[in-house]
Amino acid sequence: MSADAKWYVVHTYSGYENKVATNIEKMVENRKMQDQILEVQIPTEIVTEIKDDKKREVERKLFPGYVLVKAAVTYDENNVPSMSDDAWFVIRNTRGVTGFVGPESKATPLSDDEVLKLGVEKKSIEVEYKVGDTVRITDERLEGFSGTVTRSIWITRLLPSPFPRSSEKRRLSSLSSIRSNSKSNFLSR
Repeated sequence: MSADAKWYVVHTYSGYENKVATNIEKMVENRKMQDQILEVQIPTEIVTEIKDDKKREVERKLFPGYVLVKAAVTYDENNVPSMSDDAWFVIRNTRGVTGFVGPESKATPLSDDEVLKLGVEKKSIEVEYKVGDTVRITDERLEGFSGTVTRSIWITRLLPSPFPRSSEKRRLSSLSSIRSNSKSNFLSR
């Protein structure tokens, strides 16, 4: 049985997400379970609200009533992951938690694809392109387009050839930071 970590979705009373996350973190610290419950997150996004002709940025929960918990898992002989009984007990008995998301409220981890789609763990890509290099985009909305690297800083911008100058910046805003320790299929020469 090998050790690994998976994300679990915990259902809470709506409006209690912050309190539940804080309580889980405190219990983990008090019981010295940092090796079993690794991380607690409440997925949020920054939204610009306009009220009375005033703009302000507000942090809004993406999934009200839910908290994400990354817990160490072990695999049984059928290669099915499960968290420890102690970790399950601490999470399940935290005030404000109503259960885990899964069949019959059984703690079921998110798949790697679900984690990426939810944006829980961001992947960024480190590339070693130079200004003037031509690259082909192989992922996301601009798949199949070629572009030229125009400057080399922490954020690399690509200018796809088929787009007119006026729309380049607007359409390329989805191509954000490209740096990490892993190689990917996002860009290829």
